[in-house]
Amino acid sequence: MSDSATTQAPDWNSFARKQAHERFRKQSAIMGSELTRLIVRQADVHPNMQVLDVACGSGEPAISIAAQMNGTGQVVGTDISTEPLAVARDRAQQRGLTNLQFQEADVAKLPLANESFDRVTCRLGLMYFADVPRSLAEIRRVLRPEGRFTAATWGPISQPYFEITVGTILRFMPYLSIPEAAHMIFRFGDPDTVRRALQSLGFADVHSELRTVAWNWEGSPQELWQYFQAVTVPFAALFQAIPAGRKAEIDRAVEMGIARLFDGTRVRIDAQFTLATAVKG
Repeated sequence: MSDSATTQAPDWNSFARKQAHERFRKQSAIMGSELTRLIVRQADVHPNMQVLDVACGSGEPAISIAAQMNGTGQVVGTDISTEPLAVARDRAQQRGLTNLQFQEADVAKLPLANESFDRVTCRLGLMYFADVPRSLAEIRRVLRPEGRFTAATWGPISQPYFEITVGTILRFMPYLSIPEAAHMIFRFGDPDTVRRALQSLGFADVHSELRTVAWNWEGSPQELWQYFQAVTVPFAALFQAIPAGRKAEIDRAVEMGIARLFDGTRVRIDAQFTLATAVKG
């Protein structure tokens, strides 16, 4: 895939993204469920703990952690964007979770007390932090001694989920390129990068590795392609650069690629993520 880029700040509050999350709420939850379970296991959460989930988006893994603690302890989910938090609050209310709250906050300046959490988690958010060192320092600040930080980011771009979508566009239109904002998605595709970042901030017992996780879509190839375009906002500039006269051609090509992974009920995708854990020594 091309390395050049068009610059456009991701709009995480876009109307299209909100509508896609509402329309495909069930499919989206199922798609991310295996990754959520992995993070929750690695976080090693116990009853009565205080847990912070940063960049929680539409609510995971904060919701799963709160449910696992069965009404004990307290979970706080934070995100910088308003619209995903509205979805998260609605999901938590539907589950009847009383030990979970959400608040709008920038991870680089958390409005939270020092050493107030036993665990901090982050699912697919770390790679988007504008100031990674400052954000990690904030996470370390709010962790209690021996508290654990667990994060999952996207692995390398060379994997099926992106090759059959973005890769197809670039094969058909090689004069287009990956937007600058989209390169951030894969900034920790090499596990050593996040390991070095955590160690440089004083975290101890740092582990990072690539993990292959089921990223299955319960629906048609056409629906997955619609969802991908709406929610993968760092690629918005690329989608918008497709000439109107060739949009139908690109759609057909992408859907055909996705269809090769479709078993008649779901699109089966093995996705690669960087999983990192660290302890505040």
